[in-house]
Parts: sequence; structure tokens; C-alpha cells
Amino acid sequence: MNSTLPPSDIRVIFDRIAPVYDDLNQWLSLGQHQIWKAMTVKWAAPQAGDLGLDICCGSGDLARRLARAVAPTGQVIGVDFSEAQLAIARHRHISQSPHLPLEWILGDALRLPLESGIFDCITMGYGLRNVTDIPRSLQEIHRLLKPGAKAALLDFHQPDQALWRRFQGWYLDTIVVPLAQNYGLTDEYAYITSSLARFPLGPEQVELAYQAGFAEAIHYPIAGGMMGVLVLEKGK
Repeated sequence: MNSTLPPSDIRVIFDRIAPVYDDLNQWLSLGQHQIWKAMTVKWAAPQAGDLGLDICCGSGDLARRLARAVAPTGQVIGVDFSEAQLAIARHRHISQSPHLPLEWILGDALRLPLESGIFDCITMGYGLRNVTDIPRSLQEIHRLLKPGAKAALLDFHQPDQALWRRFQGWYLDTIVVPLAQNYGLTDEYAYITSSLARFPLGPEQVELAYQAGFAEAIHYPIAGGMMGVLVLEKGK
């Protein structure tokens, strides 16, 4: 259920892949990640004027989408534990979309330096699979949400159907990892295969969400189950 790597090793991986993170995600998602991120933001149900949070924000793509949804009177905080990823997020914010209401902070998804019960909506992209304690991460999201508010968590998954699992394995081995090798990041992206193998399937994620205190939890499989969005709602 949890990552077998210590947090320091996972941080090193994300620091190293930061410069090419978006390019490789484009390949890893079969070019569909922008569509899936748009779906994720929609399921988080942001409204103009909301205070939103994007956990494990990486280079800030999902946070910027969320900020557009709460603008002009709302605010979004993007948080990540990788300084290298945050540096890219800040640079893109300033250079490409300085008008968006965004703030960037360094923080651990398991112990965020943020007040309880203040967020109207939360997103997370490709983060839950990489935390060292999934139940604790879900509890932290529950803590941060306002009563009745929603979170939407997008991630890669191991499909439950054998045909899609074989396709995913082939795609990772023959397309993604060799592409990462061109960037000198073979070991970093080879880590994906092991992270997928231990990541709970959709129904297991739903059960963990209920255990964390959520009133509603639905998992939506995408692309034959190779992707999924876990949508959570805190009780009122």
C-alpha cells in the first residue's frame, strides 16, 4: 500500500526529473493528460472565489487549471516537497500566467503546514501513488477540506483486466523507459512500474477513503483502468 522508498529518495527522483517532467508525462499518458487534468478539476467542483489546494503540484500544471476556475476572486495554493519542481512552477506562473491567483509553498503531503478545514476544493495529480503512507495522506486531505467540500485525485493505475495490464507493461518497457533513457533518467522512470504494482486499485482506494472519514468516495477508471480519478467529499 505504501511506497517502499524513503521520502528522501522519492524527493531526489522528483528533483531529477523536474526539467523533463511534463514532456515525459505527455508520453506516459498517451498524450491525454491535459484532458484528464481538466476532468480532475471539474470533479473537484471549484467555484469562483474558492480557496483551492493542489497537493504534489509538481510543475504547477494542475494548480494553474484550478486557479483559472476560482479566478478572479479566489486563490489556489500549490504545494510540493520538491524544490526543483516548485522552481519550475513559480517560473511558469510568472512567465506564462502572472494574472492567476497562485501561491507556491514547500511541504510534505503527509504533514502540510496549513490550517484545518479551510479549503473549498483540493486536487492532486500523480501524488497519491508516491506518498509513503496513503491512509495518512487521505486523512490529511480530509483534515484540510471544509465540510461538504470535494477533492479529486488523478493518478496512473495498474489495470484490473489482463489485456490492459499487458498493454501497459509493453508501453512502459518499450516507449516510456527508453524515452527516459534518452534524458538520462532510466532508473527514475523504471520506478513507475514498481509503484504501479503496489498502488491500491480503485475499490481499495474507495475503502481507504471511507476509513479516512470521507462521507462519499467514487473512483472513476479512465483509459481501460490505466488511469483513474478518486473523487472524495467530506461530510457536512
